[in-house]
Order: sequence, then C-alpha cells, then structure tokens
Amino acid sequence: MKKLFFLLLLISSVFQLKAQRYAVIDTRYILGKLPEYKEAQDKLNVFSAQWQREIDDKQAVLDQMYRNFEGEKLMLSEELLKKREDDIFNREKELRDLQKRRFGFEGDLFKRRQELVKPIQDRVYNAVQKIAVARQYDLILDKSEGITIIFADPKLDKSDDVLKELNGK
Repeated sequence: MKKLFFLLLLISSVFQLKAQRYAVIDTRYILGKLPEYKEAQDKLNVFSAQWQREIDDKQAVLDQMYRNFEGEKLMLSEELLKKREDDIFNREKELRDLQKRRFGFEGDLFKRRQELVKPIQDRVYNAVQKIAVARQYDLILDKSEGITIIFADPKLDKSDDVLKELNGK
C-alpha cells in the first residue's frame, strides 16, 4: 500500500511538472544583437561624456578658486574672507546640483535612457510575451542580471491566496 501511494505521488508530481512550461532568456544578449539598441547606447554615451565634461570644467574652476583663496587667505579682510568662502560654497552647491540634475535619480541621463532605450526594451518584452502565449509558457526567466521573471502566466500568481491566508479567510 505504501509503495502504491509513493508511486501515485511520484506520477502526479511528474504530471504537474510537465504541465508547467518554463523558458529562460538573456535580455543582455538579445539587446546586444539589436543595432538600434547599440545606437541608443552610443547616443547615451555622447550625452554622458558631454555632461561629464561640463561638470569637470566647473570642477576645475572651483578648484582654481579654492587654490586662489588658500593663497590669498592671510591677506584678506574678514569681510572679503567671508565673501570668498560664500562664493566657493555657492559654486560647490551649484556643482552638486548640476551633477544631481545630470546623473542623479530621474536626472537627464535617466530621462534620455527612458526616451532612447525603453521603447527597445518594451519591444523585447512584447516579443517575449507573444512567444510565451504562442508556445504556452507559464514562466519566462531572464538570466542576464541574476534571475528575473520576465513573463508569468497570471494563473500562477498566488498573491491573493497569500492575502486571504494572512487575513484569516
């Protein structure tokens, strides 16, 4: 009887595994093969380099101001000392603000990436979804940056069941 039970359990688990279909993709590889993605990356690199030069130029001016200040510090009156310190402080703040505006979260680089790269990524996602539906995959994983779920059949989502369990229903 015990052997029969384990045999039935084994057979049912094999059928369950066979019922769900999985696939793995590498989006980095896919995107690397698309010429429009390389074009978008090249444009982003140009913008990034241009903005970095702008920041480096402002940093050089700030460094020169600071060196001049250090050299003249002993000869300046209290009032001029305070004014120069304030000027340097304001320039540092402007530089930090510029860095944040260009490269910070939701900065210019982020916005350009959304503008140039996101449409290409959306095309890849739509193609994956189309293949998943056509070939009846339940789950598609992306191996390019660790394992990420790209597509999951909604019937596999058990979030509501977990919520019901947590709420005691």
